[in-house]
Amino acid sequence: MKLTEKLGVVVFLVAVYVLVPALIALSGRWDFFYTLTSVALLSIASAGVWLTFYIGRINIGQGAYALVGGYVSAILMTKAGLNFWITLPLAGLFCAGLSVLIGLPILRLRGVYFAMVTLVLTEVARLSALALHITNGAKGITSIPLPGKVALFGITIIPDFSTLANPKLAFYIMAVTLMVVSFAALWRIVNSRLGHLCRSLQQNEELASSIGVNTAYLRVLAYAISSFFGGIAGAGFVIISQSIYPSSFQVTDSVNFMLNCFLGGLSFVFGPMLGTLLLYFGWDLLFSTGKYQMLIYSSLLILAMLVLPNGLLSVSFSRRKGVGK
Repeated sequence: MKLTEKLGVVVFLVAVYVLVPALIALSGRWDFFYTLTSVALLSIASAGVWLTFYIGRINIGQGAYALVGGYVSAILMTKAGLNFWITLPLAGLFCAGLSVLIGLPILRLRGVYFAMVTLVLTEVARLSALALHITNGAKGITSIPLPGKVALFGITIIPDFSTLANPKLAFYIMAVTLMVVSFAALWRIVNSRLGHLCRSLQQNEELASSIGVNTAYLRVLAYAISSFFGGIAGAGFVIISQSIYPSSFQVTDSVNFMLNCFLGGLSFVFGPMLGTLLLYFGWDLLFSTGKYQMLIYSSLLILAMLVLPNGLLSVSFSRRKGVGK
């Protein structure tokens, strides 16, 4: 990592951990913590979608894994009495294992066929949540306990959220930390040998296979990591809302996860983070336009993709390379 990139990371961390909380505290708008918590969790799910784009596949089913991960975490907390911090990785691992079973047959499909199959996954997950007894059907699961205390050698590492005077800040720190760790892991994957092999799939699968790359293994592995991100994002939403319903994640959410990647930039690891932030606040800013909200929103998205097909981050990248001068 270059010096400028390291400096950028430091500035970002100071901004999200110090500057943003301080500004919200000064303004007294504590509701912004919930908004930014949601953005952080949505960006984690979008990061998983970005990884499937990285291997040349269009994933429109991330909402299914967010819903499954949310239910796994909720069931483990309410039925088994486990602490949220234990259910969080378990929800991600369950989704990763489920994606392997689903991905083994459908990842053999090419292009649009894989995308169309993933499109139905979210609806299948929603209907399953409606039908299964353990998910409590349409009533969903409510009264989910807040994250409990985590201690190591008698020293409290994470406090019990129920004892905090203002848990909104704690949820914000939790979500931002999950986001930072997730994108750091994604960046490491992309810049490792595994990432270089995955890039070869995006460029030419037949050529990659001819030189000994196990393309089937890489596709399934990338899809499993993608679904893991979706699972932990869903579990995060469950704990901040303390409830989950079959309608908590729908097909539109899966589409939005994909749009976040397009808007931020498919060539940039941190593209989903920027795309999620802009789409989330962009939709809210257009609320005052009333019935024209969706028309303006979709028109701006189409325009952005036509003018900047490589995403908004490509503007900064092109300037550094001297493009367009």
